[in-house]
Amino acid sequence: MMQTLMNVLVAVTVAAGGQGDGVRPELEKIVEGKGATAALARVSDGPRAWSGAVGVRDLERGGRPSPNGYFRIGSVTKTFVATVVLQLVDEGKVRLDDPIDRHLPGLVPNGERITVRQLLNHTSHLYDYMSEPGYSTNRWRGDARFRSYQPRELLKVAFAKKLPHDGTWHYSNTNYVVLGLLVEKLTGRAYGEEVTRRILRPLGLRHTIVPGDRAGVPSPHANGYEPVPHLVDATRMNPSLDWAAGEMISTTADLERFMSALLSGKLTSAASLRAMRTTVETGAGFAYGLGLQAYTLPCGRVWGHSGELIGYLTFAFRSDSGKSMTMSINPSTRNPSTEEVMSIATKAFCGASG
Repeated sequence: MMQTLMNVLVAVTVAAGGQGDGVRPELEKIVEGKGATAALARVSDGPRAWSGAVGVRDLERGGRPSPNGYFRIGSVTKTFVATVVLQLVDEGKVRLDDPIDRHLPGLVPNGERITVRQLLNHTSHLYDYMSEPGYSTNRWRGDARFRSYQPRELLKVAFAKKLPHDGTWHYSNTNYVVLGLLVEKLTGRAYGEEVTRRILRPLGLRHTIVPGDRAGVPSPHANGYEPVPHLVDATRMNPSLDWAAGEMISTTADLERFMSALLSGKLTSAASLRAMRTTVETGAGFAYGLGLQAYTLPCGRVWGHSGELIGYLTFAFRSDSGKSMTMSINPSTRNPSTEEVMSIATKAFCGASG
């Protein structure tokens, strides 16, 4: 019934010889080590690009995953939302150091002391609603995974608890639910419409979607699974529980194009991009800016964001030299380790590109 992952075939599309030589074997090792049922990756350096896929598309039916397949990008959604907010800053509709209460009065407890900047870089100390049982899209929720949620429902859960102001950095999906509502207040349109209008259409990202209540993932895609403890198919779910914090769907090529446009200054002013790249220390293995993570590799810093939503892990990063790596992993009986992922990133950014 379940295809043996040790013997799966590899599907690759090569546009530049050698570009993925160091990445593909690392992906195969993760699949063989039960860290993934499937994995997609794209590595590029200017006009040179490699796209590949390993593993199996569907554990029941088999099949090769497509290097061009769709996947849930989870918290990489935050970078799209942050970009829209910085565009609104450029238009003079909001300032980074405005208290959120100025634009959404009465919505956020102590909102007169929490700024837009603090929401963007997770220094607001707002409690993460996904820490509550049954409110995380990274966990199996049975039939509840098809339930629809409204943003203010999620905030009600978040605001029922408080985080201590202990000087530590706290990642909180609540921040980006608030920011999604801020975008809607300032523009008069749904946040997903603004993402589409301001980013997806201008960049021609035809394979990037803000799904709303739609439970499916477009084809082609590799199915996502969750061990409970046996693997169950978690591909279909209503992602409104993530909303502006992580609901979007994309492909490796589209994410590469987005990150390239953003980090080369094509989507915001130079001042706004500098603000996005101004980081705080997190103690989590990366620095965090305004909707951007910064990881230090042996050959320098890379910028982008990672994402997790049940059945899918996403990594989308770019160096200032123009190299990029975008990867989607469908975890198996375990998640791939940080060491495994960083090994791939090191091969992509620091290894020989020839």
